[in-house]
Amino acid sequence: MKDALSMDTTEFLAAHTVPFELDMHGVPGLKLRTDEDGACLFMKEEGCSVYNDRPTACRYYPSGLLSMKSISEESDERHFLLVKEDHCKGHDEDQIQTIGEYREAQGVEEYDDLNLEWYQIILKKKSTGPSIGKPSDMSLQMFFMASYDMDRFRRFVMSDAFIKMYDLTDDEYAELESDDIALMKFGFKLMKQVFFGELTIKEREGAWEQRVEERKEVLEYRKQVEISKHEQKTEEARNASIDDD
Repeated sequence: MKDALSMDTTEFLAAHTVPFELDMHGVPGLKLRTDEDGACLFMKEEGCSVYNDRPTACRYYPSGLLSMKSISEESDERHFLLVKEDHCKGHDEDQIQTIGEYREAQGVEEYDDLNLEWYQIILKKKSTGPSIGKPSDMSLQMFFMASYDMDRFRRFVMSDAFIKMYDLTDDEYAELESDDIALMKFGFKLMKQVFFGELTIKEREGAWEQRVEERKEVLEYRKQVEISKHEQKTEEARNASIDDD
């Protein structure tokens, strides 16, 4: 949709979406912005203004996909549902089709294939939530970038700090810089590494130790700055007391 509207993802998210939380731990989700009556802002008199690029949920409606995963199961179960609402006139048509035929006609299968790994991450997070606990704010920010704000995520992946940390080839970095699908799939790997500790992306040898040392240096510098500020305030207070005397 952002390409069809000639926007980058950061601009699109700000203009056309509103956030919500996917679970009790604050994992971020997004939905399209609507008007005060709940109508989609892309719906015009002549119909959907972004029809060819409409999201998966719009392609499915009035059907829907429900995925469930038991802790004891390796894979998730898929179930399809049908929603009947008065404003949907498709229910008045005589045509009868299977869910498979409907999904094919709406072009949703490709979207489901691309979204599958993301759904599995969400299901695993929900099914094992108590054992994982609440993700850090930094982890949630990374999840948001990798899931929704792809242009910002690309800048993050191509940053010097990231390249120093992860051992990817030049060809892999070139692909991530130019291919949205490759970047999205890489984001799935990074989410698994951050949320579940899966070693899906190789780190450069010694990179973690170097990062820890750099972090120590930063913390020590901040500590010294705070000490200097405290000493300065103490000195100023002492001088003010002498002047009052």
